Amino acid sequence: MTEQKNNPLHGLTLETIVTRLADHYGWEALGKQISIRCFQADPSVKSSLKFLRKTPWAREKVEQLYLNTQFPNQ
Repeated sequence: MTEQKNNPLHGLTLETIVTRLADHYGWEALGKQISIRCFQADPSVKSSLKFLRKTPWAREKVEQLYLNTQFPNQ
């Protein structure tokens, strides 16, 4: 198993990331930041996880927004 001490997402679940972003921005603003339907139409953590686990490009956008939110100067 490779060590990921330099990976800021290491140890975080996708559920944690989505929940923190939704708490930070709110669903409406999150849907404006990342224009995907699971954030705009009847959003929930469960529906978002289902979509993001199947859609790598969307997951990358969510992870990048999380990093930009947590580490704005990097």
